Amino acid sequence: MTVTAIQLDRARQAAPQVYERLREQIIALTLAPGSVLARNELMAQFGVSQTPIRDALLRLAEEGLVDIFPQHATVVSPIDLATARQAHFLRRSVELEVVRTLALQPDRSFMPRLQALIARQRALVDAQDLEGFVETDQSLHRQLCEAAEVPGLWALIRSRSGHLDRLRRLHLPVPGKAQSILDDHARILDAIAAGDADAAQEALRGHLSGTLSQVDEIRAKFPDYVRG
Repeated sequence: MTVTAIQLDRARQAAPQVYERLREQIIALTLAPGSVLARNELMAQFGVSQTPIRDALLRLAEEGLVDIFPQHATVVSPIDLATARQAHFLRRSVELEVVRTLALQPDRSFMPRLQALIARQRALVDAQDLEGFVETDQSLHRQLCEAAEVPGLWALIRSRSGHLDRLRRLHLPVPGKAQSILDDHARILDAIAAGDADAAQEALRGHLSGTLSQVDEIRAKFPDYVRG
């Protein structure tokens, strides 16, 4: 692993920041499955002692994103399909209720913020900026939960979705996939704006089914990254 210095916010505890940075790199596949995370290199990279590194790695291990082999190495784990499917079940269960709640409530003050994110995603698709597209995608789903007044449930989903999110990152570069996601988002918001809870749920159900329906193709293309 190339050691590139990362500046941390000294006003915050180091371990959560190390965890966040490493998790971002793992989800983005910058640290691909099989990558070795050497503690000495991480200490040099983040400019911290062993304790924050250990705590961050333990937290990543709890999410199944790294495998820790005591006295040997810490390795980024393969994408586990069983874990990804459970995360998908959780996300679908929560977000189906979220979009239904939003479609049925009379207050539409949240819609301009969501529509602005759709416009932002459209620009990112045109610019072929997949990293920005993913960030905006996460913001949209987070803001749906916030509008439904269940922000803690988005935090729960995020903490359980590492394997699913990595699988989606492998799928995203497929031609037309980003545009398909954008179209799904537009259908969901149109249904919410129209107060049609059934249509909002149907659009969301179709939206969340895309990646898992292509698991065999993804696994065949990335056999070293996916297990199960």
